[in-house]
Amino acid sequence: MHRLAAGCAAGVALATIWGGAGARAQMAAPAGLNQIETIVVLYMENRSFDHLFGNFPGANGLSNAGDAAIQVDADGKPYAALPDPLDLRKKPPARYEKLPASIPNGFFRLDDSYKLSDQLGSLVHAYYQQQIQIAGGKMNRFAEGSDAQGYAMGVWDGSSLKMYDYARKYTLADNFFHGAFGGSFLNHIWLVCACAPVYPNAPAKIVARLDASGKLIEDGFVTPDGYAVNTLEPVGGPFGPETKKERLLPVQTMATIGDRLSEKNVSWTWYSGGWNEAESGTLKAGAPFSYHHQAFAFFDRFQKGKPDRAAHLKDLDDMLADIDRGTLPQVVFYKPRAGVNQHPSNSNVLSSDAHAADILARLEKSPQWAHMAVIVTYDENGGFWDHVAPPTRDRWGPGTRVPTIVASPFAKTGFVDHTSYDTTSILSLIELRHGLAPLTEADAKATPLLNAFKF
Repeated sequence: MHRLAAGCAAGVALATIWGGAGARAQMAAPAGLNQIETIVVLYMENRSFDHLFGNFPGANGLSNAGDAAIQVDADGKPYAALPDPLDLRKKPPARYEKLPASIPNGFFRLDDSYKLSDQLGSLVHAYYQQQIQIAGGKMNRFAEGSDAQGYAMGVWDGSSLKMYDYARKYTLADNFFHGAFGGSFLNHIWLVCACAPVYPNAPAKIVARLDASGKLIEDGFVTPDGYAVNTLEPVGGPFGPETKKERLLPVQTMATIGDRLSEKNVSWTWYSGGWNEAESGTLKAGAPFSYHHQAFAFFDRFQKGKPDRAAHLKDLDDMLADIDRGTLPQVVFYKPRAGVNQHPSNSNVLSSDAHAADILARLEKSPQWAHMAVIVTYDENGGFWDHVAPPTRDRWGPGTRVPTIVASPFAKTGFVDHTSYDTTSILSLIELRHGLAPLTEADAKATPLLNAFKF
């Protein structure tokens, strides 16, 4: 057996060994948890906590940044001023023209030059670069480690956002970290399997090169030992019409939360904006859709032609109808499409905020709301700075802190939850609620999102 395949098998076996171990070993489901009959996960894009919620009252925000705000260069010396914030959409990249000519070393307000309705550019958010930026917990190499340089230190005053209102109304978790270092691809995989995908015998041209000390020499999509960490698309589709063959990830065989739920006859669905168009091949040229966000499409059980694909992978239109009818399954994942998911370069903060708030408002009016919990979180930080060092779990993460809101009739109201969580805490909560075996050691040891609730 190939060593990677053996590792996957070991991971599956681990779930059986752990059963209810780790952080949940001595944890019984609290009285009242079974009142939550529907769990909805709304998975937004690419914003760190400080970048969007750094001014939230009572949260560990910008006022606590301290030395982490002072960025250093590759030699460890503080910048006299931030290096030019670059707009990577321009060819060649150029300085954001509305920003001041010189920005003091530290975080700076984007609001002073731009509006939340302005669509700004994206910046690198990748596996190796994020570890460089975190700098062993010093959080002071975000500018040096970014292709957009000082732009990584930009923050918004999000107090006018609708999701701020929901955070004030319910619970905001200010110590929630995305599950894995890097970008959307790896973090979507972590959301559903708490694991890193494998790419045995990947073409050399897409494999990262490291020196003997582990320092990055040349970036790639796959680690030298065969794990896929940067953006790939599912070989079984859907994938982009111009995607190169080597950028298609082989079918994965690890267990997912979907497997665990189906084993217990717990109903569930992954809804995605634009799914029907992507699946049918009717996406118009240039239409917004992110193939690498379709987490379950990477796994064997959900390949085209298999019954679980049609049963569990559905479109936003299906979700809206299910919300209004009161027929949502017990576990829901919703992925907004590009354009309204808040990812820089293809969406702005304001319209994406409005979309998320519209979904939440619709859920609050659903016949199922009285027994529902909604978790609004972000796949990853998008390369934007945050001052809080993530805890250490394993070689994969967790990554940087992201905003997370828990909205529910059972959620504590006007509460800031300082408990340390990461993306696998969502899996842990689902597993605890439905009596499921964990998938890997990561979710077995994760702290479930219980402190957000009042039962």
